Amino acid sequence: MDVLTFEALGGTCEIFALSPREPLAATEEWIHALHGRLTRFDPHSELSEFNARAGEWTAVSPELRDLLEAGLTAFEESDGLVNIAILPDLMRAGYDRTWEELAPCSEDGPALPTRRVPPLPAVLEVAGRSGLARLVPGAAIDLGGLAKGWIADRAVERLGDNALVSCAGDLYARGTGESGDGWPVGFGEKTLLLRDMGAATSGTTKRRWGEGLHHLIDPRTGRPAESDLQEVSVLAPTALAAEIYAKTALLLGSAAAPSYLEDRSNGWNLV
Repeated sequence: MDVLTFEALGGTCEIFALSPREPLAATEEWIHALHGRLTRFDPHSELSEFNARAGEWTAVSPELRDLLEAGLTAFEESDGLVNIAILPDLMRAGYDRTWEELAPCSEDGPALPTRRVPPLPAVLEVAGRSGLARLVPGAAIDLGGLAKGWIADRAVERLGDNALVSCAGDLYARGTGESGDGWPVGFGEKTLLLRDMGAATSGTTKRRWGEGLHHLIDPRTGRPAESDLQEVSVLAPTALAAEIYAKTALLLGSAAAPSYLEDRSNGWNLV
């Protein structure tokens, strides 16, 4: 089995593959290249340039177009709780620099008044397969976890029929793994054997700064989420779907999360 571990997408990425179609280093290079194009922290990235042109129809790459469309789908599937138009609110909360730069910071930041994040379909248009998209003036997006899930799904497609890719925690496992029974993946306190399945975890305990500030914005308030759940792990048919469901469940809280996940997820763990 071929194995590769590297840092990208704000965390540790891992690739495991049996008889891969391409060298794992080529998949790593592809992931790094996408990270460079989709990060909001580089003012010259494709995403930053798209945000800077809010108000204009802008030509976007097929990858960014697919992710923008995924964002619109996520908005619908989450009843508006997954909204990639939260970037202005992340900036208000103080997440205006890379995590490496922000992590040592203990400053509380400004008081954050409540404001509802505009519905994504009201601020983002994607013109089918024309390669054009537009944000309304003042809007800006952060692809965040959606990009990690989407990249994990696409990376496995590049590798073949028996591979697992984890992109900073969002993963997709295809095929039977080395044992023939599935790929072993830690899930809560258990180890599961996954075949043709995605998994993702959303939480509020790791990326924190100041007093009560963290990276998970609740679009209903424009503030860091106040949920009685600290972490939600979800299994789903794809890594992208698992990311959407995990974030939605965490924002819903422990009372409403199970009913939301029941008809969508292949399994979940709430903390």
